[in-house]
Amino acid sequence: AEAGAKGRRFYFASDASAIVEHTKRVVVMEDNDMVHLKDGAYTIYSLGDANKAQGNGEGEGKGLMTETSRVLQTLEIGVEQIMKGGYDHFMQKEIHEQPEALIETMRGRILMEDPSGEPGGELQSPKLRKTLSNSTSRQSVDSDVVLRPLIKMGGLEEFLENIVASRRLIFVACGTSFHACLAARQVVEELTGLPVTLELASDLLDRKAPLFRDDTCFFVSQSGETADTLNALHYAKGKGSLCVGITNTVGSSISRETTCGVHVNAGCEIGVASTKAYTCQIVVIIMIALKLSEDSLRKRERREQIMGDLLELPRLMTKLLREEAGTVEALARELEHETSLLAFGRGYNYATALELALKVKELSYMHSEGIAAGELKHGPLALIDESMPAVVIATRDGLREKMWSTIQQLLARKGRLILLVSKDDADMCDHFSANKSLRIIKVDTICDCLQPILNIVPFQLLSYHLTILRGFNVDQPRNLAKSVTVE
Repeated sequence: AEAGAKGRRFYFASDASAIVEHTKRVVVMEDNDMVHLKDGAYTIYSLGDANKAQGNGEGEGKGLMTETSRVLQTLEIGVEQIMKGGYDHFMQKEIHEQPEALIETMRGRILMEDPSGEPGGELQSPKLRKTLSNSTSRQSVDSDVVLRPLIKMGGLEEFLENIVASRRLIFVACGTSFHACLAARQVVEELTGLPVTLELASDLLDRKAPLFRDDTCFFVSQSGETADTLNALHYAKGKGSLCVGITNTVGSSISRETTCGVHVNAGCEIGVASTKAYTCQIVVIIMIALKLSEDSLRKRERREQIMGDLLELPRLMTKLLREEAGTVEALARELEHETSLLAFGRGYNYATALELALKVKELSYMHSEGIAAGELKHGPLALIDESMPAVVIATRDGLREKMWSTIQQLLARKGRLILLVSKDDADMCDHFSANKSLRIIKVDTICDCLQPILNIVPFQLLSYHLTILRGFNVDQPRNLAKSVTVE
């Protein structure tokens, strides 16, 4: 909506990206705020006590509006971020922006420190040295000084002791954000030694699940305005739990109402189906786990392995987007007229299977289901025949042998399989390449907890191409909205 008077214009929008091409000066409204425009000026009134007064049956409609003020902010996003930039669709652009988004998410957060505790600058792998060369931190020039990597999470520093001392860590989210939490849960448990619980925000509220003062609740949302997640946040605050926000939107309701938090820094995302925010959310949660475990000598080697591989992610993702694009597009043409698609994953990659299924169903309107491979014999195996396409995520990790067994079971039922495997897994590649009925996508191998970040990319491309081939709107699927602001 637009209103103007005396040469001034006022724009009303549910998201800042909708107005950035007109103005960068914004006022973020709170719940129950009302704006009055007159003669080129605006006044904000708060209706915060309206519901309470009406609920008590006292003073209905009288004396409820109170004039208030809200901070005038300046947007930091540029117009170029809301343009397609040479791509055909926003989703296509955002998929290909992921390497740069990962760099921005990690920039200034993975550092080096010498034994005296002095910061030594950003941790850089040789292949990313040029990319991250704008670091303003000093680099050690003494080759005898051994620098150790560390994580800096400014938004959490004050509350780290409280989080580490928690009874349990609870991640609350919806949709794709929930899948990001699921993808990172195992490594959070491994590094922190704390029990980690995942909660769908709506289900948490439906059950009125017990929360305690020594719980730490992480509320994960791309927009920071998701209604169910916000309501769960209010519920957790009422129980006295420490509330931490993880959002991609500065100034959002979740970022304002949580005690502390981390900004994802993935950049503006326009397409309804989340892509780069998903992969960057996983990275942020893993960095939080690294930060919480920094005092553990026993986990130092594992932490340094993860941090080193984190910085390889952008290069490997760029390579993957370049090398597998043709394979994925050809696969989409084969699946164009199918009505169902199954996806099997295990361990870290169960989340990948769920996210693949969500992307396919919400964009191409094809029925799809993500299934934990360990549950294959408990029902899903009955669906397998020569007409049912099924994706199996079998990259090299600690569960590789079990996934090999899953593939054999599916092939024994004449399953029509699409395999995602590691390039350096010669045994699996050679063994299944001989079967001409199989379709194989190959990805580079990286640390097991980071592998889902690479593994989802071919399936983001697959859902994109499927949607285009089936003639649907890839940026605005029917019945869906980017920010789910109602229950």
